[in-house]
Amino acid sequence: MSDDTRQRRRKRAPRGTEAHQRQVNYTELRSPFPIMKAFSDDRIEAIHEAALTLLETVGIKVLLPEARQILRAAGALVDENSQMVQIGREIVRAALATAPRRVVVKGGRPERDVTLELGRLVFQPGGGTPHASDLLRGRRPGTGRDFRELVQLTHHFDALQMVSALLEPQDVAPALRHYFMIEAQLTLMDKAPFVYGRGSPQVRESFEMIRDFRDLSDEAFAEHPHSYTVINTNSPRQIDIPMAQGLIDFARHGQMVIVTPFTLMGAMAPITVAGAMTLSHAEALAAITLNQLAKPGAPVLYGTFTSNVDMKSGAPAFGTPEHFTASLVAGQLARHLGLPWRCASGAAAAASDAQAANETQFGLWGCLLSGATVVIHAAGWLEGGLTLGYEKLITDMEVLQMVAELCTPTSAEDAELAMDALAEVQPGGHFFGCDHTMARYQTQFYAPLVADWSNYGRWQETGALTATERATGIWQNILKADRRPEVDPARLEALHGYIDRRSAAGGAPPES
Repeated sequence: MSDDTRQRRRKRAPRGTEAHQRQVNYTELRSPFPIMKAFSDDRIEAIHEAALTLLETVGIKVLLPEARQILRAAGALVDENSQMVQIGREIVRAALATAPRRVVVKGGRPERDVTLELGRLVFQPGGGTPHASDLLRGRRPGTGRDFRELVQLTHHFDALQMVSALLEPQDVAPALRHYFMIEAQLTLMDKAPFVYGRGSPQVRESFEMIRDFRDLSDEAFAEHPHSYTVINTNSPRQIDIPMAQGLIDFARHGQMVIVTPFTLMGAMAPITVAGAMTLSHAEALAAITLNQLAKPGAPVLYGTFTSNVDMKSGAPAFGTPEHFTASLVAGQLARHLGLPWRCASGAAAAASDAQAANETQFGLWGCLLSGATVVIHAAGWLEGGLTLGYEKLITDMEVLQMVAELCTPTSAEDAELAMDALAEVQPGGHFFGCDHTMARYQTQFYAPLVADWSNYGRWQETGALTATERATGIWQNILKADRRPEVDPARLEALHGYIDRRSAAGGAPPES
């Protein structure tokens, strides 16, 4: 390299330091991934017809009397003694016709609104676990502190566009738990909150807290969903009382329901992928039908969580080829209906290790290639849903942010062809200091969250930490920064007053 060239590059270097910091937007993603099919279209139609036949001729057990009355009024055959309900296919088809193809869930500010339709891509952290785990405090029953911390971590990452149920704060009494969970979500984040469907009293009070904190009228609250829940059927072929009540209550208040049968092949579902998905599809259709009969047009998503079990122990397995394939089938069935839908990743591994990463990523790719709208358990989920791991959440976020990067189109305009740089750099040279690089080097590439790209020597000098160990410092720093949304003091005072009054009266039992 000539002295003149060195001088030019030294003079240009300061310009690079003035380049803008990299700006990213992970709040609204559209999937760029090609759709993969597991079965031919005619076999998907066969599964759909088989599910309709199952509901029509064999039926599903519905434990809530009000739900049976709603289904009977629509023409279903109801046996009150056995609580079995046979739902004709025309009833199901009419209900599917009213289910919306597009749902907009309102956040605490417009930037947090989430649009759900086929082609969109939304991630949620792991949810519903009884335990938490991190390298500092170990594995433990979930507490209120854990729940609040996980809400803060969810708020921090834009690539988690929706929150999940996260974990159970077991140190909070069941009759008061909904107050605690709603208060944490409303004050520590501005994304749409999750509400458990644990009976009408708790659901009603949760809606009242959200409505008033968002300064909405009853009409405005019901016009758009400002919260959501997940409704799980009790496979095989049963909808219990709180789940049926949730399908009705959420519909009547205009709040979103994600219907999600949890069918494990070889356990509560047939051992074959096709058989398990026939059952899952039938249960989803029955629940969506009840929801739409309660209020036509109510916001609802199709969903599935189908994987297999270890036939040696009976333990659930995730991130398996069967889990992947079932996700593909679910995507085909959702598109057959035309509904936005929810899929799931997850891991059976007991620790944040290579097994956990492999299972989560393999399950994630099943969701991505099946065209899922919402992917739950995309970060942090361990032990098949028994634990939410702090370090696992951080290392999974690395993958989710890279997926989000892939959702942003890569430009190939004339400037990106780099003809000036190709002419400037001589054969055998390098592009580190050329104008094209200096103008872009701070913003061109994805900046890793937890990955360490240093060489072995440098890695040793800085502590030889694994990615899981580095993740500890990351979640600690996020919590220490404590960046929460601005809250209207008057609304906060009103929320706390509501909770204090209701708590003093004993709260609300989780019953319908």
